[in-house]
Amino acid sequence: MKLKNKDVLGIKELTAGEIESILDTASDMKKIVQSPSKKAHYLRGKSVVTLFYENSTRTRVSFELAGKYMSADTVNVTAAGSSVQKGESLLDTGRTLDAMGTDIIVIRHSMAGAPHLLAKHVKASVINAGDGMHEHPTQALLDMFTIRERFGGFKGLKVAIIGDIYHSRVARSNIIGLCKMGAEPVIYGPATLIPVDFEKIGAVIAPTLNDALKGADVVIALRVQLERQKKALFPSQAEYAKFFGVNYENIEFAGKNVLLMHPGPVNRGVELTSDVVDSDNSAINEQVTNGVAIRMALLYMLVGRE
Repeated sequence: MKLKNKDVLGIKELTAGEIESILDTASDMKKIVQSPSKKAHYLRGKSVVTLFYENSTRTRVSFELAGKYMSADTVNVTAAGSSVQKGESLLDTGRTLDAMGTDIIVIRHSMAGAPHLLAKHVKASVINAGDGMHEHPTQALLDMFTIRERFGGFKGLKVAIIGDIYHSRVARSNIIGLCKMGAEPVIYGPATLIPVDFEKIGAVIAPTLNDALKGADVVIALRVQLERQKKALFPSQAEYAKFFGVNYENIEFAGKNVLLMHPGPVNRGVELTSDVVDSDNSAINEQVTNGVAIRMALLYMLVGRE
């Protein structure tokens, strides 16, 4: 199945059928990631540019490796080392990359909607690698891929998403995607970090942490965004860990087979205790592997539209 649009801008724009097709393709791509040679020629002669206006390790490197594993020419552009520092606008940067024959532009930007704006003005396919507090579609796709690998599907699964929901583009994309696939997302965190309008996109707001964890098939802990702490949205890291952190005591409400996930990087002892991070239930490292497979799938499917 081909993607109907030339761009991947958000989970909101993808149909359930497209999501399923992406996950199916990622299953094949994961075999390449785990093979000794790690090389295919699906993207030979194609160019992929990662355009990052925000810091990133996992997402940026994951996209670069995804391109290289499929023989694409990959180039990384950061705002600090580009003409952006000279005052060049996003659209001018995009048009410059377009004029160079770029096939796919992967963009992360602090402003919500930046990838959508860029996509309207370039011939290249645009992939949203995170825009402000809006969406992070590839993270949600790799999370759904990880869940499907464990459970075989999504229907009726309770997925508890714990933490800083308000600032989390990961939470928004996951909620939208999980609802499309038939899962039941439940959210919990500090009252100052729970937007009420998330109920409108399908999430249930749990009254307590234990209620959120009770009977959960999957628990996704979100990173506490310490850079927001100056706004005093929660008292301290210690207080957060005490009342909102997932540990071996409260995780028992979810049961023995719960799948534990985190988009990374983990603040150990804050969102999750180390024994939970390193437990057999944890799929945090598997998520990283799956992230490369998902991004390979998207690059492949976008090029395949031609």
